Amino acid sequence: MLKLASTLPLPSFLRHKIATPADHSQLLSLHKSLVEIPSITGSEYAVGEWLAQYLVSQNFTVETQLVHGLEDGEEVEGVTKKQENIFAYLGQTRETRTLLTSHIDVVPPYIPYRETASAVYGRGSCDAKASVAAQITAALELIAEGKIKEGDISLLYVVGEETTGDGMKAANTLTPSGWESVIFGEPTELKLAVGHKGIAEFTINSEGKAAHSGYPWLGVNANSNLVKVLYELDRLDLPASSLLGNSTINVGQISGGVAPNVVPAKANAVVSVRVAEDLDETVRRINEVITSVPGVSVDWFETPHYGPVELDWDVEGFETTVCSYGTDVMYLKGDHKKYLYGPGSILVAHGDGEFVLKSDLFEAVRGYKKLVVESLYPTRRVPAVVRVEEVKSEEKLVVQEPEVVSKSATVVGAEKETGTGEKQEANEEL
Repeated sequence: MLKLASTLPLPSFLRHKIATPADHSQLLSLHKSLVEIPSITGSEYAVGEWLAQYLVSQNFTVETQLVHGLEDGEEVEGVTKKQENIFAYLGQTRETRTLLTSHIDVVPPYIPYRETASAVYGRGSCDAKASVAAQITAALELIAEGKIKEGDISLLYVVGEETTGDGMKAANTLTPSGWESVIFGEPTELKLAVGHKGIAEFTINSEGKAAHSGYPWLGVNANSNLVKVLYELDRLDLPASSLLGNSTINVGQISGGVAPNVVPAKANAVVSVRVAEDLDETVRRINEVITSVPGVSVDWFETPHYGPVELDWDVEGFETTVCSYGTDVMYLKGDHKKYLYGPGSILVAHGDGEFVLKSDLFEAVRGYKKLVVESLYPTRRVPAVVRVEEVKSEEKLVVQEPEVVSKSATVVGAEKETGTGEKQEANEEL
């Protein structure tokens, strides 16, 4: 197969799917190295150190930002318990216009790297080391093509995204002025996300009274009261969104009682709600249901606890999607544009068979390049038809149609009519 691909001019999409092992591609080799290093949340130090050295070898200036742990690190069962963000840029210019970012932590358990003709398997192969590898490769190609320079882009790879988002929260201290655009990498099936749902989690506590099961009227069954609440929550009408759809509730954990012959005195459940609209109203309705049953109360988690997130999707050439999962997009403060895009599907991201197609990795590089160029040199777009409301008057007036530009367009001086030559050339080549 490899010999055939090396002698015949196969189309690139076919070559990537069936004939490109990791050893024959810089992109796949980078991806392989990242996936092979275990990096379950809290144990990201090793992959961060490797990534920092790799970026230095590619002529980036690299900084590490301590998020948790001691400077010297602490080893537990051979794993360094030290969490560091990796921040990289060209030359000496830390403050850049565009940021490419994703996360290097993964969910448990570790699953070894495995490659087939068309796909790569392993923990983090999709979420989100595929985005990390594709973003870095996109940046390197744009540098080699002369389309970006010092001060244009920086790279940020954070820890802790799969739990409390502490890595992205810490990143707010990296640069005082912030970025114009931030491109976040997550599995979106190569589509631009228009938004994603928020998330709020809580524990339901049911207090009863223990008694002999032969005389249940002498006690108060905490399990029964908990079941009543869960039944009503399952039927609860929560705020919905025309953009993000319905809010959803998942009862993730239930526990209660000590023995089958004892009326249970305590029970609890841990619940997660994906918030599509109005976080405060969602919380109010849930609280109302829970507290309507005597002896039952609710404790809301401090984090994660946020409402729906709207994203930017004003770049042509991409399909769009809505994400029901959470990200750390909202933790990075600033007035920047927020793009969410990446290879792979969230539907396999945390599963035993997590994978990403090789063809998706290569396509993601092209997608990230397009997003970077568009963020630096926005396209001015004029719609095919501009409707001007008719002037109802005896005297016909001459109406000058306003210039229409895209949401992302920037008009500067003499570039107003044609845009910059640099932008036109960049887009034509992409």
